[in-house]
Amino acid sequence: MTSSLIRALHPRRFLEVLEKIDRQSHDPQISREKAQRQAALTLLVVAICLLIIHYMKFNLVFKAALRWTSGAIGLPPDFLINALASTGFEDLIGDLWWGLWHLIGYVLIPFLFIRFGLGRRIADFGLGLGDVRQHLKWYLVLLTPILVFVVLVSFRDDFSTHYPFYHLASRSWFDLLAWELIYLSQFVFLEFFFRGFILQSLKPAFGVNAIFVMCIPYLMIHFPKPWLEATGAILFGLFLGVLAMRSRSIWGGVAVHAGVAVSMDIAALVQTRGLPVKWWPF
Repeated sequence: MTSSLIRALHPRRFLEVLEKIDRQSHDPQISREKAQRQAALTLLVVAICLLIIHYMKFNLVFKAALRWTSGAIGLPPDFLINALASTGFEDLIGDLWWGLWHLIGYVLIPFLFIRFGLGRRIADFGLGLGDVRQHLKWYLVLLTPILVFVVLVSFRDDFSTHYPFYHLASRSWFDLLAWELIYLSQFVFLEFFFRGFILQSLKPAFGVNAIFVMCIPYLMIHFPKPWLEATGAILFGLFLGVLAMRSRSIWGGVAVHAGVAVSMDIAALVQTRGLPVKWWPF
């Protein structure tokens, strides 16, 4: 088992896999001109989606929207902000705003483009299970060392105070589960956007190189994070891109992201604040 795994990870074997993906990428039903036009429009949509998410997801924008809404309906500017703060869920609803813009940018806008721009079904963009089960060992190869690393760094103060991003997650099981639902949903949206929409839309024009094109914006969304995590996003994106192409599914990548995210949050809580002890915060 170990020797076969080592042989499979050999660079020559990796290049063979890329060549196989490239041969399978050709679609005789799509002309070169149509493929090039589809790629250009896709990259334009990708740029618009990333721009919208980057500037709309922040809590400051959410509060500005609440102030505008208060004024528009004839209320004092801070009325809705104060009402939200009085619920005790101001931060959680702010995170919901963050998740909503990922849904809009990563899923809804691409869906409209796929349906009305390309005239195709969204289900064709990696939403099926495909051949995920045949590639499970490779997802485990990717996930296992990351989980070991998570356990090791969970003892660092900078890690345990940084995660979860929702700092009231330990207040109650409702807080923790609501946050994880928002957080994990974002990974579904992200995987669809990068490993479904971008790959499948660019594949007719770029073949296997669609994976490398996808890795560039995927790296760039990690720029606000520590340099080590951003650097790892290159290999992470490449590996998940290859697996998504071969399995024709995004769900293996979703499972890897979910496993890492939940383990990081739980490890940080266990090391600092502990898991919640009550179901409802009030």
